[in-house]
This record gives sequence, structure tokens and C-alpha cells, in this order.
Amino acid sequence: MAHEREPLLQNGGGGGNAAGVKGSSSSAPAAALPSLARTVLKFLMWAVFLTWAAGIFFYPTKPVQSVFRKWIGLTRDSMFGLAGGIFLTFSAPILIIAILAYVYISFFPSDHMEKRKLRSLSFRLWTFPVLVDGPFGVVSAVEFIGIVLFIIYVVYSMTYYAVESVSLISEFNIPSMTDSELILHVIGLRLGSVGLFCMLFLFLPVARGSVLLRLIDIPFEHATRYHVWLGHLTMALFTLHGLCYVVEWSMQGRLLEEMAQWKEIGVANLPGVISLAAGLLMWVTSLHPVRKRFFELFFYTHQLYVIFIVFLAFHVGDFIFSYSAGAVFLFMLDRFLRFWQSRAKVDIISAACRPCGTVELVFSKPASLRYNALSFIFIQVRELSFLQWHPFSVSSSPMDGRYHMSVLIKVLGTWTEKLRSIITDVQEQNMGDAELQCGRITACVEGPYGHESPYHLMYENLILVAGGIGISPFLAILSDIIHRIEEGKQCMPKNVLVLWSVKKSKELSLLSAVDAQTISSSISDKLRLDIQAFVTQESEAPLEDGILGDDQKVPGMFVKNGTTMSGLVGTGDNFWAAMYFLASTLGFLLAFALVQVYYVKPHNVVAWWYLGLLFMLCMVAGVALPGGLVVLMWHLSEKRRLEDEKWDAAAASSQSPRAEQTTALAAGGGDDAAPRVSLTALRTTRYGCRPNFEAEFAAFAERAGDAADVGVLVCGPQGLQTSVARECRARNLRRGGGVEKSSSRAVFHFNSHSFDL
Repeated sequence: MAHEREPLLQNGGGGGNAAGVKGSSSSAPAAALPSLARTVLKFLMWAVFLTWAAGIFFYPTKPVQSVFRKWIGLTRDSMFGLAGGIFLTFSAPILIIAILAYVYISFFPSDHMEKRKLRSLSFRLWTFPVLVDGPFGVVSAVEFIGIVLFIIYVVYSMTYYAVESVSLISEFNIPSMTDSELILHVIGLRLGSVGLFCMLFLFLPVARGSVLLRLIDIPFEHATRYHVWLGHLTMALFTLHGLCYVVEWSMQGRLLEEMAQWKEIGVANLPGVISLAAGLLMWVTSLHPVRKRFFELFFYTHQLYVIFIVFLAFHVGDFIFSYSAGAVFLFMLDRFLRFWQSRAKVDIISAACRPCGTVELVFSKPASLRYNALSFIFIQVRELSFLQWHPFSVSSSPMDGRYHMSVLIKVLGTWTEKLRSIITDVQEQNMGDAELQCGRITACVEGPYGHESPYHLMYENLILVAGGIGISPFLAILSDIIHRIEEGKQCMPKNVLVLWSVKKSKELSLLSAVDAQTISSSISDKLRLDIQAFVTQESEAPLEDGILGDDQKVPGMFVKNGTTMSGLVGTGDNFWAAMYFLASTLGFLLAFALVQVYYVKPHNVVAWWYLGLLFMLCMVAGVALPGGLVVLMWHLSEKRRLEDEKWDAAAASSQSPRAEQTTALAAGGGDDAAPRVSLTALRTTRYGCRPNFEAEFAAFAERAGDAADVGVLVCGPQGLQTSVARECRARNLRRGGGVEKSSSRAVFHFNSHSFDL
């Protein structure tokens, strides 16, 4: 393996003659400039982040408080006022990192691939599971470090503030308050302060197309876990914050009077009560038992985040809200862009109801839209709901066709059952009349989202573990790998094992959804593919084993005025995305400066809640006006590009999605003359059992070689992820001990691909 990775460390120079040496030396300064620029950008981003994080962590201490007060004193009389100074301290660093991230991703797009390539046999913090069971689910080493740091921050901050509150009692004698009331007042204030800093991180993971997530290559499906964890922590702090004041006011005998108070100068209590009530509703309905049984209740209640944010700004005013305004602003940028993209109706090329109770939808997409085999999209079907958006993994490879993308949808709940009913009703009622079929499904698509780099291509040895419909993204992976090898493109995987658990044998027909359903004998020499299927609820093969029912296909179910997917979100154009971010940010700052100079100061506006409202309106104005203008220009640019692709799309639309790729392969020549093997023929099916991961992983490690990196990808229920992660952890820990040398054992890198809202 060393000889295969060696070229990655070279830079194309190094001939054996003098001319080669001279050429390489003359090009050395030019080659060094990109490397220097990349290093400088990384240094700047790390410097800003570490300084910002250190400022938050040590904010409770007296030295940092003293520096902060001096800084506020210097900025108080500026055009941006007190809120501007706090925003510049705690929120602006996020925006600075974001713009540097746009520059980094635009000029060094391949760096994600390079930094994730495995150059040595070793553990990696992102793929080493530390916790495999418990309230957090499967937790990697990096995630565990993050959890510990947040716990340390909260405990350290509250301990520091508690000690401070005790010292305040001895220093200040407030006749109207007892010692216990003063302690409750100070602790409640500090709990709210720590909660605001946690809220600063709360909104970062839910910006689905955020450049920050793309920079560190964390897809939204993983980021939702961090949002859930931070949501629990933030709401716990805010709830305790409110309880401290409720107890204090109850002890003073004026609970209702204080809760209904809406002060002009100072914290307004009633907006805080409203904001906390909205937050508690979101928190309770997001708990796993409630979310699992009443998903629609969770979904609709979560839209109260607007009430939560707006009334929080009313509650604390502009300058306190500025502590966490940067993350809220990034979320607003993402939400506006998603709203713009999701307005378009997307053509559905075809729809099929498969015998195993799965629906396949094939969407039209522009040839320029980028995604990878591990991407996912959000789908809204307006005939079912105008508000509900459901995430689905893409089941087609980007190499399956230039103008289409497909998803597989397991029929599990009310929404999916209604979708299947619409598709089957169209076929039964219209009997193939294309004119009558038009307009029966109005779909909107948001995305695609996913990893910046396809990490399934980082490993020579790959284990794909799926449960039920979890095979969907792996179908795209298999198709992607086969197409890459057939077309002679770079492809790391050489040894692939698929472990697939299903309840009933009829689900095995999903394997036919792979676009490249057969592989030639020449490809078999380059790719060792083993597909092991486990049917858990059948003890033996049914009589009709191997006979697949015909899919109920409904081609041409598209909206007359529909269009292809928009590329505004997800992995959209980096240049336009950066321009949108810059225009919105500058627009917000300009609006805030104009409001301060021409309205707040001349009219002596002092009401905290009103200043908070003006601050929110400036954020909205910055996103909607200059940001909206850039998005409009971006949309028109994309529309012109789609017009350029129209003739190619028209030619491709006369073929089926499957025929499109078949034609492309035929044009390549070569392998079509060789005998081909069906993927179904490569499948080994076992009945009445589940996969024995210990035995399967041991056999695969022996086949791959002792000194091998093995990428493990799992997609399925939480129990399946726990079992696979436990086995990966056990094998990696055994590798470090024992009599044998550490280099004689394979390293298993755990990755998951499961979306759970």
C-alpha cells in the first residue's frame, strides 16, 4: 500500500535528468505560493477561533471582565454603540471565520480530500468510537472531547459565579433583599448568561448549507445530533434561569406582578416568559419518545423558534442579544436561501412502487449540480402537506446520469402511505395516459446536503453495514465505485463487503435499484465485492425466492410548469454563496449604523426591548435586501446556465434514466464485450439469523491483510450502529495490546450515515 500512496506526497517534479531538476527548481516558488496561502488561511482561522473560544471560556474571570469593560468603554460612544462593541467581540469572529472559509473552500477545493486520505495505519479521532451506548448514542473521540469541554465550561462558570455571589452578599447590603433572594437573583442572572453562550453554538449546526459545516466536513445529518445535545443543555440552563427568578419573586410575594412586567429600561420580564414558554414547548416535544410517536407535533411545534428568538431579543435588549446574534444571523442567511430554493417545483421524471413496499422517485436535475453518493435531500409534496419536509438519502450515484437523481422511500408512516397511494391511483385511473398524469404530484426539493468529500472513496477496504432501507445510500456507493472503475477514474476501494439485514426476503429486490446492476469480468479483477444478506424473520427461503415482482412504474408524473433542482443550497456555487454572505453582512452592519445615527441617537431611544426589535429588523433587512438582490442575480445566472444545458437535457429526456447511463458506457467501449455478472448473483442470503460482526470483521481483516485500514460505514437503526461501533472499538483496542505487534492488526474506522430528526 505504501507504493500506492507515495505519489500523494510528490508534486509532479523530480525527473531523472538535469532539465527535470532545473524545471522543478524554477517552478518551486510558484508551487510554494498556494501552500503558503493555505497555511496562512488555516492559521488565521485557527487564531480567530481559539481567541474567541478562550474569551468565552474565561469570560467569568476578573482579568477578562476588566479587559472587556475597558473595551466596552472605548466602543460605547461609537456609531454602533454598546451593542456594536459586544457584537464585535462575541459574534463577529464567527462571521470572520465564515468569510475565510469561503475563500479557503473556493481556492483549495481538493484540500478536503487530501486531508482525509490515510497516509499511515493509525487511529483517527473522528472515526474511533469511545462511547457506543447511552444517552448520546455512538460518540467518537472528537465528539467525546467536545462534550467534556462543554461540561467543564458550564461547571466551571457556574462554580465561579456561585463563589462570586457569596462574596457579593458580604460586600453589598441590600435592605430590600434577603441573602437567599440575592443569591437566587445573581445565580439566575449567571445561568442566563451561560445559556446565551450555549445558544451561540446552538444555531450553528442547524444551518444546513453552512460554510462552517462544509469547512470541517460535518454533514447536516451529523450536525443535528450536536443541535439536540446543545438544545438540551441550553434549555436546561434557561429553565433554571427562569426558576431562580420565579422562586425569588414568590419569596417576595409578587410573582404575578413581576411576570407581567414589561420594562422600558432594563430586562422586560413578560417577553422572557413568552420566550421561555415557546422554548419549553419545543424542548418537550423534541424528546425522543414524543418525537418518535408524534413527529408532526414535534415538527410544527419546532416552528416556534421564531417566537423564541424574537421575544428573547425583546427580553434582554439589543446589547445582551448581541452575545449570540452571530449564530442567529448565519441561521437566518441559510433559512432565507433555503426558502428561495424550495419555492421552485421540481420535475419528477418517474415514480415507481416496488414490491417490497418502497417508493422510488426520480427527479430532474441540472448537469452542473454537484453531489456525492452520500448526499441527501429534503422533499416536500404539496398534495400531502405544505409545511412538512422529509429527508431522504440519495440512492443514485452522481455518475448514474447527468440529468437525474433518485431516492428510495420506505413506506412507514402516514405521509409515505399517502405518497404511495397517489402513485398507485394515477396508474390505475389513467392507465398510462400521460396527459392525465401531469400535475398529480407537485414536488419541491431542498439540497443536496452531505459531506464535502465522499469518504467512502478514502479506503481500499470497505465494509458497508445496512439495516432495511438503510441500504439506499450504499446502492449509490456501489454504483459510484463500479462506474469509476469502468470509466478508469481514481477509485480507492478494492475490497468491499456488504452486510445487509432485512426482515423479509421481498426487501432483497431493492438491490435491483443499483444503476450499474452488472459488472464485467475485467472489473471483477479490480474490485472484490461480497454482498451478504441476512433475512431475520424468515427461517428458510420462500418458494418464489429469486423471482422479483414487476415494479408499478408511473413515468412522466411531472408538473407542467416544473423545473430542475436549484443549486442555491447545499454544495452550490462558492462564488455566489460568498457574495451573498458578504452582501448580507455588510447590509446588516450598514442598516444598524444608519438606524443608530439617524434614529436611535437623535430621538434618544432608550427602551431595551425596542432596541432589540430594531436590532432584529436590521438583521432581517440585511439578509432580505442586499442579500436578496445577490440571490436574485445568482438565480438569473443559474437560469442562463440551465438554458445552455437545455438542448443536452432535451436529448437525454428522450431516454430513460437507465438508458442514459447505458449509452454513456457504450460510448466508452471496451467492457461491454466482456461477460458481465449480476450483482444479485454476488449476493449470499442467509435466513433466520443476524450478522455475526465479530466473525465477519475477523474474516474481512484476514482477507484484507494484517496492516490495513478498513472503513466501516453503517446506516440503520440505533441498535445496529451500537453493535457495529462496539465491534470496531473492541478490535481497535485489542490491536494496541497483546503479544502481537500493533502493525499486525487492521484498524477499523467507524462512520455512520443515518438521519434521525
